[in-house]
Amino acid sequence: MKKNRLAINTWTGVLDIINCVLFTLSWFVIFGSAFSDAMSGTHNTSGIGTFFYAMAWIGVILSIIALVLSKKHDISMVGSVLSLIGNALFGFTAALAFPAIVVLIVGIVFLFLQHPAKNNSAEN
Repeated sequence: MKKNRLAINTWTGVLDIINCVLFTLSWFVIFGSAFSDAMSGTHNTSGIGTFFYAMAWIGVILSIIALVLSKKHDISMVGSVLSLIGNALFGFTAALAFPAIVVLIVGIVFLFLQHPAKNNSAEN
């Protein structure tokens, strides 16, 4: 049975919106924590950075699940792929936060649209 909409795509889109906000804030939070660590002699920056990376990798896992289920139900996989790429960009390094945010925003749009996949047999 083919579904027109999947809840996993909606939840992936919601997590991507949250990740966009987190990725935007991450540089300010990490630099602020590093400055605070330098002034006080503590070591909290690695724990804060780990939180942002964990959110990115949770997004990667959720995007893979959405990708597999979208393929199974013949829903366009563009949003899931872009979500996977955007979260993976930040997951590899926070230096790629801006490209990750841009890719995630485009992916969110496609995740919420959930168009049926194009079928090659229908075109011929």
